[in-house]
Amino acid sequence: MSTPDRSPTTRTGRPGDARWRLSLTAAAGATALAAALVAWPSAPAADAAVGAGTYTVTNAGSGQCLDVPGASASSGVQLQQAACTGAGGQRWTLTSVSGGFRIASAANGLCVAVRDGSTSAGKVIEQTSCTGSAGQTWSLTQSGSNYRVVDTNGGKCMNTKDNSTSAGAPVQTNSCDSAATKQWTFSPTSGGPTSTTTSTSTTTRTTTTTTTTSQQPGGGDGSGSWPSDTGSVHQTTTRDVGSYFNGGMKRYYGIGDGGQGEGQDPMFVVANGGTIENVIIDAPAGDGIHCSGSCTIRNVWWNDVGEDAATFMSSSSSATYLVDGGGAKSASDKVFQHNGAGTVTIRNFQSHSAGKLYRACGNCSSSYQRHLVMDGVTVRSTKVLAGINTNWGDTARFSRITVYGSATICEKYQGVPKGSEPKKIGEGADGKNCFYSTSDITYR
Repeated sequence: MSTPDRSPTTRTGRPGDARWRLSLTAAAGATALAAALVAWPSAPAADAAVGAGTYTVTNAGSGQCLDVPGASASSGVQLQQAACTGAGGQRWTLTSVSGGFRIASAANGLCVAVRDGSTSAGKVIEQTSCTGSAGQTWSLTQSGSNYRVVDTNGGKCMNTKDNSTSAGAPVQTNSCDSAATKQWTFSPTSGGPTSTTTSTSTTTRTTTTTTTTSQQPGGGDGSGSWPSDTGSVHQTTTRDVGSYFNGGMKRYYGIGDGGQGEGQDPMFVVANGGTIENVIIDAPAGDGIHCSGSCTIRNVWWNDVGEDAATFMSSSSSATYLVDGGGAKSASDKVFQHNGAGTVTIRNFQSHSAGKLYRACGNCSSSYQRHLVMDGVTVRSTKVLAGINTNWGDTARFSRITVYGSATICEKYQGVPKGSEPKKIGEGADGKNCFYSTSDITYR
């Protein structure tokens, strides 16, 4: 159950039906190019064919895909190459950042990084929490139809160990040269800068990814049209969906009274490491979705948020929660409630008429350090994007945000023990807890 946040919020009306889109810059900046040329002086710059978006990444030497072993959602797992299946663990989202790109798993939101930020050759390339630290920024240099993926911290190229072409070969850093295994092909899946779509296999996960793309137009920035349901399900008790649930874009409703009363049951509970996708949730929806641990909420739409849309509950500091696509309407208080520890990533999402899009609990029975990454989010009639507790070391990072009207981007609170009320102590970017610049926010 989510914990109340009694900081002031504003109830706002539903927005109109105007259509809107956010322009997406598709190429890395001059800083990324400079870093790439240092690492590989003879390589031409990457062109606009690869920019912010979601891709499968194929090794030019082996024809195998960059892969998370076992589709693990754990931090610290070394990446590998494996036969291309189109599964979630082979989809990678590029986000433009200062100096190049952040590359994150589309399945779990963890970032591709050089372990310990090492600048040496032969070091592990792993998935880990996105912090913006050394070893998590990559530049692309073009080589024909392929690209060298260069760690801007150490200038080393992404490669397979010993230039292996075998399935399961681990991925690591190495000096940049002309070896084919140090070159990669980027094929757009969804949210990429081109209109190209890749062919899909018959696996369940790949098919549902195609559904997500069709329901999320607009370049992967949360500006897509609201989907229609394919049917309705009246659900009066909580459904424990375990590790995977595909709702087939049906509309689910039936728990609680549709109001803000605390203690309502959730519609869905997702197990640690689980995924829920392709669901429309309508009133009454109780307390929405509960993530017991790390989870992925993909292409889920709330027609009318009740108590909260989703609550993140793990006590582990390494927990990662990914909200990928979708949107929420009519949340008079909060959309997403972060009661546990770990990192929440919200991307390619839209919010209509909300008090806060995200709140790190300021008076839960257990206090944690919490982190937020918000990228490709569009809001209307939303008062605050995020509220965090600076005294507990919370952080919030924002990029590709579009605000229709006005909104506070980042509010700072002093977290307190349960039974007390958190006090607002400030707002705005500070380079310590709230991270964004004027170029990260577009007002319409």
